[in-house]
Amino acid sequence: MEKATDQSTVVLKEDDSVGVVQIADDVVEMIASLAAAEVEGVSAMAGNITNELMAKVGVKKLTKGVKVIVEGGNVNVDLAVTMDYGYNIPATCQRVQSKVKNAIENMTGLTCNTVNIRIAGINMNKGQ
Repeated sequence: MEKATDQSTVVLKEDDSVGVVQIADDVVEMIASLAAAEVEGVSAMAGNITNELMAKVGVKKLTKGVKVIVEGGNVNVDLAVTMDYGYNIPATCQRVQSKVKNAIENMTGLTCNTVNIRIAGINMNKGQ
């Protein structure tokens, strides 16, 4: 029984005898980010200029480039990624979509409806 308590969390399980299980949207973003980064050919998650500047001074946010909307137990994900040069973009994106969808559904029990990907850049340096 999923119900939203506010915009940043969703109730996964509500049982008066045991308690309530809630998951924050940030957790779903983290799951999506880590799953996408595991796919070969994805160099990094891309973020806005604020995230890039913060990373340069040592503050890294792993969910940069990830936007998650959770509504009624359904998840919609928008990812911005930087890919390594030489990888097939459509095939790599399909692997990212599948990996992110499976990770979210297996770890949270929520239904992942869409995983939209925007290629924000190409990494020309091999081995990074």
